[in-house]
Amino acid sequence: MTPAEQAHLRILRIVEEAPQISQRQLAERLGVSLGKANYLLKALLDQGYIKAGNFLRAEDKLKYAYLLTPEGIGAKLRLTRNYLARKEQEYVAMQVEIEDMRAELAAQEHIG
Repeated sequence: MTPAEQAHLRILRIVEEAPQISQRQLAERLGVSLGKANYLLKALLDQGYIKAGNFLRAEDKLKYAYLLTPEGIGAKLRLTRNYLARKEQEYVAMQVEIEDMRAELAAQEHIG
């Protein structure tokens, strides 16, 4: 999974959870600049994974709501599966490495 795909997955999850999130809040949650958040969000809008609607808040300020499209829901599922599969592989590899290191320590302690 590329860094862009990881960012897209995070955005899709955040938007699903908080559709009225501002781009500034999204940038803060992602730990990126506002410009980077805008760039990532625009890519998802261009791909048809998210649609943006506007509505007036009580204070008469224009506000956006971001909604996942059916394509966005499918992309989120696909990205989640890929992410989970990669993390499971890393987990198994880490378990093997831990067992190898434990065996190495035990062998060294037995000698010394």
